[in-house]
Amino acid sequence: MRDTDVLSPLLAPVETLPGTGPALGRLLRRATGGGQILDLLYHLPETITDRRFRPCVEAAESGRIATFGGIIVRITPPAKTRQPFRAVLSDGTGECDLTFFSKWQAKSLRVGAPFVVSGRMESFAGRPGITNPDYLLPGSDTGRIPLLDAVWPLTAGLFTGQLRRILREALARVPDLPEWHPDHVLTMGHWPDFRTALAWMHFPGDLLPSYPDWEAVRARAHERLSCDELLAGQIALRRARAAMRDMPGRRLAGSGDMRREALSRFGHEPTPAQQRVTEEIAADLRSGYRMTRLLQGDVGAGKTLVALMAMLNAAECGAQAAIMAPTEILARQHYATFRRLSPAPVVFLSGSVRGKARKEALAAIADGSARLIVGTHALVQEKVVFHDLALAIVDEQHRFGVEQRLELSAKGDWPHMLVMTATPIPRTLLLTRWGQLEVSRLDGKPVGRKPVRTSLHSLSSLEQVVSGVGRALKSGAQIFWVCPLVSESTELEIAAAEARFETLRERFGDRTGLAHGQQTPEEREAAIAAFAKGETSLLVATTVIEVGVDVPSATIMVIEHAERFGLAQLHQLRGRVGRGADESFCLLLHEPDLSQSARQRLTLLRDSEDGFRIADEDFRQRGGGDLTGRRQAGVPGFRLVRFEDLERLSGIARQEMTGPIRGEDMLLKLFGKENAGHAFGAS
Repeated sequence: MRDTDVLSPLLAPVETLPGTGPALGRLLRRATGGGQILDLLYHLPETITDRRFRPCVEAAESGRIATFGGIIVRITPPAKTRQPFRAVLSDGTGECDLTFFSKWQAKSLRVGAPFVVSGRMESFAGRPGITNPDYLLPGSDTGRIPLLDAVWPLTAGLFTGQLRRILREALARVPDLPEWHPDHVLTMGHWPDFRTALAWMHFPGDLLPSYPDWEAVRARAHERLSCDELLAGQIALRRARAAMRDMPGRRLAGSGDMRREALSRFGHEPTPAQQRVTEEIAADLRSGYRMTRLLQGDVGAGKTLVALMAMLNAAECGAQAAIMAPTEILARQHYATFRRLSPAPVVFLSGSVRGKARKEALAAIADGSARLIVGTHALVQEKVVFHDLALAIVDEQHRFGVEQRLELSAKGDWPHMLVMTATPIPRTLLLTRWGQLEVSRLDGKPVGRKPVRTSLHSLSSLEQVVSGVGRALKSGAQIFWVCPLVSESTELEIAAAEARFETLRERFGDRTGLAHGQQTPEEREAAIAAFAKGETSLLVATTVIEVGVDVPSATIMVIEHAERFGLAQLHQLRGRVGRGADESFCLLLHEPDLSQSARQRLTLLRDSEDGFRIADEDFRQRGGGDLTGRRQAGVPGFRLVRFEDLERLSGIARQEMTGPIRGEDMLLKLFGKENAGHAFGAS
């Protein structure tokens, strides 16, 4: 029997479950983010409420969730609109006040009728009470209140009771599947089978009384499901990597003449890391297979030179190479560097290039006279036609969507692809999310780059810092001032920047500039360009300057409320200074009363400039986020895996990959990883 036949019950629409019509199906799709029964099964509870405490009223403890029955002895309807509905329940040992702010729950009450309630006990004027009970049922329905009550994420119109019933139906659809984990892994982890693991996650009450330590048992179930997902991801990455490795590509083995000329113009010996990575890329280009490589370069590591060497290799073979940057500022910086160093013709294209200049650029790209092309996302516009694009490079790749990367690749006949990032990626994420790509890491800095002296300052000393900034400005320094990250609101973040800008401009005059995300791109880039040209000396900004801003003359970085930023983001911001020959400084301003963990994080940044060490620590403390600093925690790309389990379970999954995996295709279908690698053109 084929995998699709075995799995068809799980891949069926949720509407095929008994009692699930179109309306309820829409709610389930909204809550689970998918329309298959499998999506429903992966919709795990957020928490488990323990309702095993079932005392008499007299023994119920305030602050604890309790479940008990009794007789309704009094009902007090609200005297005015918006007042609560009140009732009193007695079980003979005492009375419990019930307060309802929702009339639908209270309307079933009858004086003299037996009821059972469950909720958190409180004390009001010395009397026990429950406000808005979680359960209010006829006395004969006590068994309907779970001992261990799963709390699932819901959506408007969907109720827990409905979801509980439908999940029972969904679990009944799980077929007998082959066990893909080796026996020794199951034994070592005390892991249940796939179906049992799902059942334990959704209905922990079923574990009682056989497993009094239900939390530990349920943790093993979650471990097993998480390892399933990681193993599926590793299988998908292995397949994607094999597919890319075997994809025919154009052989680019240039003479080296242009590269030698460029290095002569550069005037410095490349670092050992630059030499190593340049050769890794050159080996890919001459292999006869299509290159898909990720280049990680810490702040100031020299990625631009490596990119130029790869592009000149293509030019030496008579082909074209293009590099796409996320901002015009960064693209123009690349263009200026390439024009200075490259013996091959270079052309620039962005949205601001118009009229005759645009026509000339498009013509040079189309007829092949432009060998190296530098630009923004304007390169993927329909009117841009390449003569012979053999190498496509995407800089600061996380700033582009998958579609834009693919659109650039589609401008040629499956060109070699190099994606670059200055954001150090933690080792764990490299193995679990980027394993389909060959990875090169620039782990050194060019000769002459001095370390940035980093110091911590309490915000109580803000006036002294501002005075120091004034002295530095008088001596001719250029200074970045980054305003606090306000996670709750982009508007508040902009307001903070604008307020600081007004304060500093009032003190230091018109040589103060402002750059933030709500300015038009033209306004923002004009402010950054004015700073780069020396027309302004102090640039107040939000995190829009985090990457792609290269101002060698800037020597001081001030970051307000540094404790609100991630370590990796602070490291990127610090990297905006120290790019020239002069000594540079980074001042981290923080709240006077820092927590111990916050102080440890900032101290690590003060004591280390190793971006990879900082990224690993940031990931360990806060989770992966989205690698750009916008989402502040979590493990991106996974449905079940928790951050705290990622590294340990990834190790188990990678170890399993050394042998044959039973049910490999089935595992991929269950976790939806069959398309891994397509984002970078693996077909």
